[in-house]
This record gives sequence, structure tokens and C-alpha cells, in this order.
Amino acid sequence: MTTTKRGRPRSFDREAALRQATLLFWQHGYEGTSVADLTAAMGISPPSLYAAFGDKRTLFNEVVERYGGSFGAFMDQALDQESDPRTGFARMLDEAAVSYTAPDHPAGCLIITAAANYSPQTADVEQDLRARRVANVRSFEERLARAREGGALAEEADVRALAVYFAAVIQGMSQQARDGATTEELRRTAAYAMSAWPEPEA
Repeated sequence: MTTTKRGRPRSFDREAALRQATLLFWQHGYEGTSVADLTAAMGISPPSLYAAFGDKRTLFNEVVERYGGSFGAFMDQALDQESDPRTGFARMLDEAAVSYTAPDHPAGCLIITAAANYSPQTADVEQDLRARRVANVRSFEERLARAREGGALAEEADVRALAVYFAAVIQGMSQQARDGATTEELRRTAAYAMSAWPEPEA
């Protein structure tokens, strides 16, 4: 009696598939991206998607984590790598202008735009992304407070207001990029935004 080996599932490049999912969610948002869209772009079947990534929501969670460590990593890198706080924030805004308009991926920031439109069924997605944006503001505030203590900001500087301001500039640049603003336009915007930095007294 002869036996036949059970066929093995077609292998695929998981990282390449995850990148395709990232680009789709980035371009169309969570609600605007269907499982059919994902499997077509990733080149896999629905069973393979579920086996490798779980459901759509779980896949999106992985996409968001990957985004933060890749496309979105410039923010923390700029703030961590510059010893001068003002230089760090200026670099962050300038690199946002470049990143948000890069031609090799959708415009803007996935964390800002992926849940701009949502239904009650997907409100948790919007809440999770909002929590990430709120955490960024909190991080800005903590960094600015240290900058004030270290003499890089005026003593009377309102670090909470300044943190919200920088977050608003970042979010506005993301939307402007999606509306067609060029890299140079946003770099000039970033430079103007730094005029709000409360310089310490000499």
C-alpha cells in the first residue's frame, strides 16, 4: 500500500507580507482595508493569513508595533540622539517633513491617520491609536520639563502647552502631506514652528 505525503502549505516571506499589510493600512486606514485586500496584496490565502498573523485586528496590532520601530522611529531617535533639546525637537520636525512625504510609502503618519474614520465596531482601534498619540504628548512634556530644568528652556515655559503644540504640528504636517504638501514646504513649516521655542535668558 502506498502513501502520499500531505502537501505542505506554500511558504511566504513573512516580513515582506507584513510590509504590504502596513502599506495598505497606512493608505486606506483600518476600516478601509478588508481581509480580501490584505490577502491579495500579501500574496497569501485567508487561511495562511489567519495562521501566520491571527485575525485582521491582531495583524493590525503587529503592523502598528512594526511601524513604531521602523517608519516612525525617527521621532525618538531625534530626541534621544541630540544632546541639545532644541536641536532634538527641530530635527524631529524636519525628519517628519521628510518621512511624511517620502515617495516609497503612503503620505503622512499611520498612527495619526489609520483610524480617522471608524465605526462603533472598531472604536477600540481608534482608542488604541489615540492612547499612543497621548503617550507621545506625555513623552514630549517630560522631555521639555527636563530641558527647562537643565536651562535649555525659559524658566516660565509652559511645558504642557509646548508639548501639545509640538504634537499638533506633527499631526498637522501629517495631514498636509496627505493633502499634497511637498517636502520643502513642510521643512519650512518645521523651521517656522521652532520659533515658538521659549529661549532662556542669556
